Amino acid sequence: MPPAEAASAPATIGKSVQIRGEVKGSEDLLVDGVVEGTITLSESRLTVGPNARVKANVSARDVVVVGSLDGDILASGRVELRAGANLVGDIRAARLSIEENAMFSGKVDLAQPGAQGVAERGVVNAQAPANTPGKTTPMFNA
Repeated sequence: MPPAEAASAPATIGKSVQIRGEVKGSEDLLVDGVVEGTITLSESRLTVGPNARVKANVSARDVVVVGSLDGDILASGRVELRAGANLVGDIRAARLSIEENAMFSGKVDLAQPGAQGVAERGVVNAQAPANTPGKTTPMFNA
């Protein structure tokens, strides 16, 4: 494998590996095993693979969930819940994508890093006012 490809490949926790405790790092990580505790990858991407069973609060730049995650997600960038994902926990991120057949139970707070709260992001009512027939209002200002 050329060095450029090796450098871009994520670190991997295989499906037969079980970790209990704190996982910290500064490179992308693919979890396909069992992790219980916390996962902190401040400037990196975490991928919860299809075989993964994670019971941890997660903090990362980007988080992609394909397997099972029981815990809260804090992401400075994007959270993606792909088909087959099962997430029980709250999400705080700048962007969120949920595919069909992804399971999610929790609260969502979409805010830019450093924002004071949801009100500053312009979250509005999803229903149009009664006096403007045919007008639609977006749920979130992007």
